[in-house]
Amino acid sequence: MTSSIKIIANNKKAKHDYHLQDFLEVGMELTGSEVKSLRNGACNLKDSFVTVDRGELFLNKAHISEYKYSNYNNHSPERKRKLLAHREEINKLEKKIQQKGFTLVPTKIYFKNGICKLEVALGKGKKRHDKRDSIKKRDVNRELSRALKKSR
Repeated sequence: MTSSIKIIANNKKAKHDYHLQDFLEVGMELTGSEVKSLRNGACNLKDSFVTVDRGELFLNKAHISEYKYSNYNNHSPERKRKLLAHREEINKLEKKIQQKGFTLVPTKIYFKNGICKLEVALGKGKKRHDKRDSIKKRDVNRELSRALKKSR
């Protein structure tokens, strides 16, 4: 059985601001208008984060635009959304979050076999000099690839 994956939104800022380590795929508890809006690609994860509250995961500040064809039952764009994961996974993440400097960062939203999933990563914040180093490495790699293309 092949699984079809359609990526809706990537959090590009997460790789820039955090050292990402453990990735976890979780489900999301959504309303009908949110699912329809996600199918149209109207989502932004830029400043969003994941919290653990009373043993449950929640996605905060993720912007899913209102579905324009919906009526008065439309959803609030930046509401707190419950994430679905196994208890053992949540407990493991909660222990790691309690360590200094770790946080849960949403990296991408996608549809897998028609079901909306969220990829969450355990991240440790980068310092300013780390960000500059990663930008330098990216620029050097870009220049090398350009030089290789020209030499062919």
